Amino acid sequence: MSEREETLSVARAWLDGYLRAWESNAPDNIRAIFAPDAVYRFEPWTPPLQGHEAIVAAWTDRRDEPGSFRFEGGVTAVDGRRAIVEGVTRYVAGTTYSNLWVVDLAPDGRADAFTEWWMDQASKS
Repeated sequence: MSEREETLSVARAWLDGYLRAWESNAPDNIRAIFAPDAVYRFEPWTPPLQGHEAIVAAWTDRRDEPGSFRFEGGVTAVDGRRAIVEGVTRYVAGTTYSNLWVVDLAPDGRADAFTEWWMDQASKS
């Protein structure tokens, strides 16, 4: 298997784990997808969260309730250990977001760094 194919496989498994964590909001599911000292940015220009405890606390404070959204998308590119995920999140309440995520994967398959861009589709012309 080539490096690209391996990273793609790891990235897809990571995305599956992310979706499990998003749906469950379970701290163990969240920790399972981030390295202990991972850096997480909810928006690219904001100061990052760093480490499991900060990521879990922020995630659970901002959590989406199970069944309140549907995500469609997948890994669209990889470069070395970096994966790009593109998707659309549709909330039951009616808001729809376009998503772009940049995930730097550690050798164990967890994210060392994660940055998300989310764009409200209602603001597009």
